[in-house]
Amino acid sequence: MRIAEWSLYFYRLPYRRPVQWFNSQEDGATFLLLRLGDGDGAVGVAEAPLKPTWSGVSPRSIAAVLNDLLLPAMRDIDVAEASAVSEALARFPENFLAKMLIDNACWTLRAARSRQPLWRLLGAQDTVEVSWCVTRQPPAAMAREAAEVVDSHGFRALKIKGGQGRDTDLAALRQIRAAVGNAIDFYVDANGAYPRAEAADYVAAIAGEGAKVAEDPCPLQPDAQFVELLAQSPIPVLVDSRCASLRDAAQFLERGATALSVKPGRIGITEVRRIAELAARSGANVCSGMYAESALGTLISLQQAGALREPLVLAEQTFYLMMREQVLREPLRIAEGRVRLPATDDIAALVDWQRVERHGFKP
Repeated sequence: MRIAEWSLYFYRLPYRRPVQWFNSQEDGATFLLLRLGDGDGAVGVAEAPLKPTWSGVSPRSIAAVLNDLLLPAMRDIDVAEASAVSEALARFPENFLAKMLIDNACWTLRAARSRQPLWRLLGAQDTVEVSWCVTRQPPAAMAREAAEVVDSHGFRALKIKGGQGRDTDLAALRQIRAAVGNAIDFYVDANGAYPRAEAADYVAAIAGEGAKVAEDPCPLQPDAQFVELLAQSPIPVLVDSRCASLRDAAQFLERGATALSVKPGRIGITEVRRIAELAARSGANVCSGMYAESALGTLISLQQAGALREPLVLAEQTFYLMMREQVLREPLRIAEGRVRLPATDDIAALVDWQRVERHGFKP
């Protein structure tokens, strides 16, 4: 199977409210959609959120990398084999987001060629339980949002963004707990906001308020200090930011990591599957982390999330609910905290290309 043609589409989708991330604030998100065709009618698609402070790319820079380097390198590759695609991309350093686009688009192309849903091709389930991410706001606003989404969508778990200062984080946990009750599981992602010397005390404090998992409480490194943090923590420590490759995962696992967050929308389905296999051999857990995907990116990422068995935390791919517009023809629905994946083998056919054009722009 060869790639006969490709095209890039840039678009911007507005949020329902401004969102404060750990290193930026935005009122909408910019995306790049990659479309691949095999020349015989099968089409594959993938989507990447373009956030400069997350990936270090702009629309023009990623377009240049894809058009000038990575996609031409695919012309003579049999993309039916994931390993062949990975080997061809490995010749080029860095550019993880551009490589993710090609990898995920090739996976959706394989599904279309094989006439089976991608989740089935990946050995996944068609129903995935998901969580909601409560982003940084004043504690009272975080509590209101948590109660609203639990009531509307039936989430059983909440990822709570910390990093606003220890007292504010603890106040948010208390107010969210009061708003949603004791049946909802919490875990806290501080995005590495606190000094490493304070991490153990911070983890103990959030555990005291009911947090079941601590994600990136400080800038984690696979070193002796990380080993000490694991030994002192009353709850699991989930490694996210610094786990962006199989090599990263191996280094943390060698230091005793028990939980890794892997993101199909950041590093691609193939790399996620390799990390999951390595973690399983080490007895560690792997969770499907969000990368602020739209409904399209969410749909693709959840195909792989459904292949993870008994993750420490539920799949996080729900941030698309924060967006007022989408590029899918039909909304991706959440009922009782679960998403049922469509039975189609043609994800590209679910894209509303008129909406892509309506929200599109030229870099």
